[in-house]
Amino acid sequence: MDKKGRDPSQDLRDEIKRLRKSLSDLTPSLEMLLKRRGFKIFKSKPSDDLLIPSEEFLSSFYEMLKKYSFRLFLRDVIKKQEGFKPEEVTRYATSGVTKEYIDYLIKIDMVEYNYPEYRLKNRPIKSFGETLEWFLSEILKKEFAIEAIWGIRFKRPRVGGDYDLIAKVDSSILYMEIKSSPPKQIYQKEISAFFERIEDLHPEISIFFDDTELRMKDKIVLMFEEELKKKYIAPPEIIRMEKELFHINDKIFIINAKDNIISNIEKVLSWYFRRNQ
Repeated sequence: MDKKGRDPSQDLRDEIKRLRKSLSDLTPSLEMLLKRRGFKIFKSKPSDDLLIPSEEFLSSFYEMLKKYSFRLFLRDVIKKQEGFKPEEVTRYATSGVTKEYIDYLIKIDMVEYNYPEYRLKNRPIKSFGETLEWFLSEILKKEFAIEAIWGIRFKRPRVGGDYDLIAKVDSSILYMEIKSSPPKQIYQKEISAFFERIEDLHPEISIFFDDTELRMKDKIVLMFEEELKKKYIAPPEIIRMEKELFHINDKIFIINAKDNIISNIEKVLSWYFRRNQ
């Protein structure tokens, strides 16, 4: 802290965000960067399974989503959306914290009490996936002043499918694959699809993000190693940056939610720009 009680590192982060926003305003839009590569957005930001409150509560909901236990709680609420009791959604937090989470969802009009259970008001919701994609895009916008679009679909004959999140970092494209399932529910074909989209889009930065605090080395990294063996005679090495953060050639990153999502994304961006600029 300085003499006025301010955090110099926070001041620096705020200045970087301001400069990045100014630079973003001077560079082509994300839509234009995609167009130059032959990509035209067909659909984006689907809302069928988006679980967010009305505008007045979005700010507090965004802050709540930063908590890993709250995101896990929401997954359980979605699984039991037709009716649940507090003890049925208390796997990842104490009963006291779970009650606070339920009370909060009632306050923002997302859950209602239907004796003797609670239930989601906006039903049906298939999964937490779209909400997680929305949240990651909000992180890029709010914390890093980065233009981002989530739930994107292109009309592409070769690859097709959805791109979970695409963003413009200065004049570069960032592609992020976002998984809300634990590692045991992620399969080799999903890693293959991730690489196919990279090969089609050619983003400068690619991130495979799994919303888990479990070890990535036990399964996810092994599947990436297997995929690299299929693609290269001499496959590049997957290198640990720190903890559960990994990179391939300083451009493809494998990360999870361990410690802090925002901090992990910041480390990825810092790693990329220090080694590629």
